[in-house]
Amino acid sequence: MKSNTTLWTTALATATLLFGLSFAPAEENREVDPNSIYARLGGQEAIDAAVDLFYEKMLADERVAFFFEDVNMKAQTRKQKEFLSAAFGGPKPWTGEDMRTAHKNLDLKEKDFQAVAENLQSTLEELKVDESLIQEIMGLVGSLKDEVLNRKSPAKTEKTN
Repeated sequence: MKSNTTLWTTALATATLLFGLSFAPAEENREVDPNSIYARLGGQEAIDAAVDLFYEKMLADERVAFFFEDVNMKAQTRKQKEFLSAAFGGPKPWTGEDMRTAHKNLDLKEKDFQAVAENLQSTLEELKVDESLIQEIMGLVGSLKDEVLNRKSPAKTEKTN
């Protein structure tokens, strides 16, 4: 079965390259910068593999697994793949909720964010992603911490005398 899937993926990729085959309306897609994280990771196939492994780790991690007890993981995984593809410079823009809105009812703490970051880094290392690219991705993830934890970002905090 896996070899048929691989053959199908290879055939589809070849058709896309040779004939410009696309299953999404052109107006929804944007050109992928070859220097984007998306391209350097290996495109959608690499992001899909990373997200699948990441959620295996998250669900096995007792520090954070309980957050997913009542979550439709098929939908969650799909949304995460779409979000990361867009955030990393993929062809489709993100149309979902912003990070603050998506996480506002979860009461996430610093330790939860840290556990997620550790699982992500472990995933990227296991997939043999280049260390400099891992650091770039972790920097991007870190830049979202205040939004995910629903804290005021330091730049938006007003000074008081």
